[in-house]
Amino acid sequence: MSAQMPTDGRDPGAPAAPLRQLAELPGPAGWPLVGNLLQLEPARMHLQLAQWASTYGRFFRLRMGPTTVLVAADHAAVAAALRERPDGFRRTLRQQRIALEMGMKPGLFGAEGDAWRRQRRMVMAAFDPGHVSAYYPSLVRCGERLATLWHKAAASGRAVDLQADLMRFTVDAIAGLAFGTDVNTLGSDENIIQRHLDKIFPKLFTRIISPLPYWRWFKLPSDKALDVALVEVNRAIDGFIAAARERLADPARRAAPQNLLEAMIVAADEPGSGITDDQVSGNVMTMLLAGEDTTANTLAWAIWLLARHPEALARAQGEVRRVMAGGGPVTQEALAQLDYVEACMHETMRLRPVAPLLGLEALKDGVVGDVAVPTGTMVMALMRHDSIDDQHVPEAKLFKPERWLGEGGYSPASAKRVSMPFGAGPRMCPGRYLALQEMKMVMVTLLDNFELASVGTEDGSEPAERLMFAMAPVGLRMTLRAA
Repeated sequence: MSAQMPTDGRDPGAPAAPLRQLAELPGPAGWPLVGNLLQLEPARMHLQLAQWASTYGRFFRLRMGPTTVLVAADHAAVAAALRERPDGFRRTLRQQRIALEMGMKPGLFGAEGDAWRRQRRMVMAAFDPGHVSAYYPSLVRCGERLATLWHKAAASGRAVDLQADLMRFTVDAIAGLAFGTDVNTLGSDENIIQRHLDKIFPKLFTRIISPLPYWRWFKLPSDKALDVALVEVNRAIDGFIAAARERLADPARRAAPQNLLEAMIVAADEPGSGITDDQVSGNVMTMLLAGEDTTANTLAWAIWLLARHPEALARAQGEVRRVMAGGGPVTQEALAQLDYVEACMHETMRLRPVAPLLGLEALKDGVVGDVAVPTGTMVMALMRHDSIDDQHVPEAKLFKPERWLGEGGYSPASAKRVSMPFGAGPRMCPGRYLALQEMKMVMVTLLDNFELASVGTEDGSEPAERLMFAMAPVGLRMTLRAA
């Protein structure tokens, strides 16, 4: 990327507008030395930055300690920057260093440059829809277990902790689909893996924005719990990999891997792949972490939004029951017919994206929007800003799944252009197809077997958005009646 190629979606042939310098941008006043760091509340940082964008504009500066950060709230500029990865931008070096310091092995999520290219081929091969089809029966089994768990809750009148149950489902689905391992947290009160996983992403996030690396000198109870969690998760991952390698000793199995981990190992073992065992391990952890938080939180938001919009709920439920009228297990063909349910998922991700912030670092001099960005500049992308702006999406703040189907006078193009829940460009999330399969499986399980009696917080207020790397609803409870 060069200074003559603006990353804002403008016509390169148009006359160049004068560039602004980062130091010239407006921004909130800060404190000496720490800048704006002490003003930021980690759990609602995305909301604070959105509020500042409404005050200072789509491009403003923020000081995080000695570092001046460009905050970009313009979808065209953000999408253009994302298309420049991995050569023009990377995830921040600070994030990578802290992740490695914590004990997270290098996987696709944190890889850059040639290491990313090698791993991308391996992971994309493993997430190919054809491979996912081979592992589909284990997803069906997870759906059946979730139905059993919720039938027990419905029979007793017990409210379920929506997010916790959905995280159990996603951990089970990832372990079964990706690793060929039946951990069955849905059928156990232990859910050891889930308890440990839940400590990793939140701590990574708080350390990234911490003014001082205090954990290098002393550790709080939460830091000690993190150390234990990482040891246990890495031990579990080592077990997954060892079991997969043992299965792959069979030449027939190696020729036709039965799960994502086996497919990754086979790809990594090819001559010249350049993939190390640590990188395979790092990608297993990435799947567990990203697959648990993002999918479960999106589902929790979707169920809450449907409960608040009875017409949309009725249409989604009608679609599911029409498709499932013949009974029997949920087939891939059935999931493929759930167009409105999928539209509900896309609309949820537009309104409540679980990744509302994305940190980038410029690898060369360039331009974001109309701002000159020197090498090493930190860029904080606000991923939701334009998605809920009427200037870009008609009736942007309303939950209208039909917009994704081109109904009711809506065009899906506007929403698709600004909503980027899986990112954009070469580093778009490779697990997006699997995530949508999981989401639709949960919605079939819920809408075919149950009626929603209530979904909400204990006091009836709108659930708060809590950012802990992924953005989650706080305190959602659900009560069900058997259909």
